[in-house]
Amino acid sequence: MTAQPGHKTGLAKQKILRYLRQALAIHPLLFILSLFLLAPVIAIAVVATGPSDDLMPHLLQTVLGRYIQNTLLLMGGVGSLAVIFGVSTAWLVSRYHFAGRSWFEWLLVLPAAMPAYIIAYSYTDFFEYAGPVQGYLRALFGWQTARDYWFPEIRSFGGAMLIMASVLYPYIYLLARTAFRQTSTNLFEIARISGQNLFWQVGLPLARPAIIAGLSLVLMEVVSDFGTVEYFALETLTLGIFNVWIGMNSKPAAAQIALCAFILIGLLLMMELFARSRRSFQNSGVGRTGVPRIDLPASYQFLCVMICAFPVFIGFILPVVILLEFVVSSGGVHVPSDIWPLLQHSFGLALSAAFLVIIIALAAALLGHYRSSRAGQLLAGAAAAGYAFPGTILAIGVLAIAGYIDRAALHLFSAPVMAGGFAVLLFGLLVRFHAVGYGSIISGIRRMPPHMMESGRIMGYRFGAIIRTVILPLLRNSIIAGSLLVFVDVMKELPMTLLLRPFSFETFATYTYQFAKDEMLEAAALPALLIVCAGLIPVYLANRALEK
Repeated sequence: MTAQPGHKTGLAKQKILRYLRQALAIHPLLFILSLFLLAPVIAIAVVATGPSDDLMPHLLQTVLGRYIQNTLLLMGGVGSLAVIFGVSTAWLVSRYHFAGRSWFEWLLVLPAAMPAYIIAYSYTDFFEYAGPVQGYLRALFGWQTARDYWFPEIRSFGGAMLIMASVLYPYIYLLARTAFRQTSTNLFEIARISGQNLFWQVGLPLARPAIIAGLSLVLMEVVSDFGTVEYFALETLTLGIFNVWIGMNSKPAAAQIALCAFILIGLLLMMELFARSRRSFQNSGVGRTGVPRIDLPASYQFLCVMICAFPVFIGFILPVVILLEFVVSSGGVHVPSDIWPLLQHSFGLALSAAFLVIIIALAAALLGHYRSSRAGQLLAGAAAAGYAFPGTILAIGVLAIAGYIDRAALHLFSAPVMAGGFAVLLFGLLVRFHAVGYGSIISGIRRMPPHMMESGRIMGYRFGAIIRTVILPLLRNSIIAGSLLVFVDVMKELPMTLLLRPFSFETFATYTYQFAKDEMLEAAALPALLIVCAGLIPVYLANRALEK
């Protein structure tokens, strides 16, 4: 007997439907978690459609163009300086033997622990007209007024570019140094024998995708920065969103400006994806890897030391010295009278956010990797996109979602559950830093043997038992690393905490911001140093991981 055409068609449809169900299979809990994390991003677009009382046309005619121009200018200056600092130092410590080279491999990462807004506060007081540097120059040369000499203005675009580049270049330095070390030594030897320049002909071209990926991270941080541009009065998109939202009380107009920032951030994400898609150019080859190191004469060694010391000095050593001087000049360690509430708020918020982020990230990573199809894995990855957006932008979406939840709670429980409370801030930090915990855990999962779950099922264990007894113990280091990174990121977070915190809720970051804004840096010095000390933890972890 032969099958009827209709029967064949029915079998084909069943196969197609079965394939689609398998391809689009997403665990229900993963779908709910992802939708929950993506909700603020979606809400921003919804808020942007609301009435802005004709404020947006006024902004288009007056300041929006300046916001975009200033943001692009700042991105270009910071990106250029960060590439120069990061690539040059990575090549020097990879290629040459010079005094202190092994020390500089670690020292060059330290500026990553210093928030840019803290350097802005410190340098402004140190280099301004009434500061010690210009005061010493006037006493030394007999100058009387500012008309007698010229001194660069620290509160300017040039000052902001130098400050931000000095703390952001480690993104590029770490990735470039790793790329130089993973490149086959044979390629460098061939270039040397043929008389070609090792840096321009081999090192830089093969490290280009890593450098572009690091540069995209630097530029995303520039777009996200609030403390530096606000203190220097630089009208960027992030500061514009803050001013329109708080100063003009118009969330729809602020959300519409945020869409402009979305375009810039989308372009940066495309840069990073392009760099990763070209990772095949980072050819590690076979056998030995890394740039062959050579010895240098004493004069060239001194030049290498100066080049490596410059970004470390301006990005870490000098700001720490200035902060310590503030502490000493105020009569010793100036402990604020409300230090215990500050400690409780800062550490309580950071610990709560780290715990919540790791729990949600564990669920998303495990369900996406083991209980969902490729579509589920893509959805879990998309839910981690909040880290790419500035805190001022995400805060708009977080408040919108909190409002929706409270309106639903009023109907169900006759009382709001999130309005003006700690939960709103915690929700915002979860969306903002979920990517940090998710990235740490998913990288740990991908380093494990690929068939551990199948092996456990063959032995008769259920999914939960395999996770509890096998997977979680192997993910212990990834969980600890992700928790520490989230903890420190929350300690340094300023704009989202400033916008979403409950009334009279201060952290080290907001406390430092308030006193620095009022030109009372002596009172803010100790909390600022505590933020820096906390930031040294992820710096140590990142450098040690790359060393391994």
